[in-house]
Amino acid sequence: TLDKGGLEVRIIASDNLWQPITYSVLVDRYDGGPEDAEEDYSTFNDEAGGGCWARILNQNYVNRLMTAYVLFIYFYTKSHAPFNKCRTRNRYSPWFSPDLTALNQHKNILWRSALALNTYTTQFSQPGWTYMQAVGHLTHGGSYVTLTTHHSVCVRPPLLPFNVTPQNVTFQLNGSFVSIVTVIACLLMIKRLLCLSKRISDGLFTLSLYVDEVYTLTTITTGQKGTYPDPPPSGPFPKVYKDDFNAPDFADHTGVFEYYINLTDPGPHVFLHQVVTQMPVTWAADAEQTISVIGDYTWQNLTVSCDVFMETVKSGEVFIAARVDKGGGSGPQRQGSLLLGVADGSNKVTNGLGQYFTQNKFSKERWIMKIEVSGKNG
Repeated sequence: TLDKGGLEVRIIASDNLWQPITYSVLVDRYDGGPEDAEEDYSTFNDEAGGGCWARILNQNYVNRLMTAYVLFIYFYTKSHAPFNKCRTRNRYSPWFSPDLTALNQHKNILWRSALALNTYTTQFSQPGWTYMQAVGHLTHGGSYVTLTTHHSVCVRPPLLPFNVTPQNVTFQLNGSFVSIVTVIACLLMIKRLLCLSKRISDGLFTLSLYVDEVYTLTTITTGQKGTYPDPPPSGPFPKVYKDDFNAPDFADHTGVFEYYINLTDPGPHVFLHQVVTQMPVTWAADAEQTISVIGDYTWQNLTVSCDVFMETVKSGEVFIAARVDKGGGSGPQRQGSLLLGVADGSNKVTNGLGQYFTQNKFSKERWIMKIEVSGKNG
């Protein structure tokens, strides 16, 4: 996209799609520094996916000194979007819960795996902590990393075959860490977190490691497993629906909308405002239009209506649509009933973003757009 814009940008990066950069990197950083970040995690958010994420969080630093990750992707909200369940959290019906509702067969699993690993990692450290040089791969599979705070007195993806067996690992603390006599040893076994006090003698200690477990040794005593109530039962999007435009149920699929309230007008003037008017750099088949989705893909007979104001009267367009069959990065492949208004005074009816059936003329930049579909043909 940058090259097409005439910028002739040269980017040093892996060209192997979502392969971890620590596995298939093409070139080293020219300055010898650590890799900045990579896009990772595209496995299902089940127990296997949690295991993949645990490996990535550790081994990317062990292999390439990488300290940042682009999570693919954090929330999943619409059932017809691509990469179903390849998120750390599924939010299938956010209109029924302010936080989490999941399909019955996946209830709580995502909290115990991928998302659990996020919280498990961050509850023992804070922004500003740094990795130490004591990192590496274990003899019988697995890896270890160490972090420290600057206040201390001392300084998605296919993965390689991973064979792990139970093992005993001995660590030796040096420097000022030798004076530590007690640590909290926390064990995450996907379904539960167990923390015990462990004595250290002359900086030497041994751990008995088993398969599918994540361990943390820390001098911090505040880490603990949280609790949460069962979420409300999941259900379809309500057919009788009203929104105050705090907009928790709008899902931007391409582009960016923001939600504004006109405080200078006494009327109920709340609206979606498109704040990005140029096509950004993307890596998927994103549509060129800014699109926000609300409702349910299974709806058949419905009416969509909205007031429209086009700030740029010489260019641009706006559309409303119903019975849209795809979301996310599906781009121009979306099909449905669509009413398009163009700044030149025309309006068009189409079953997608590329085929127009009828065309009419109108004037001005303010309209009330309404589309109604029913029966088999809309």
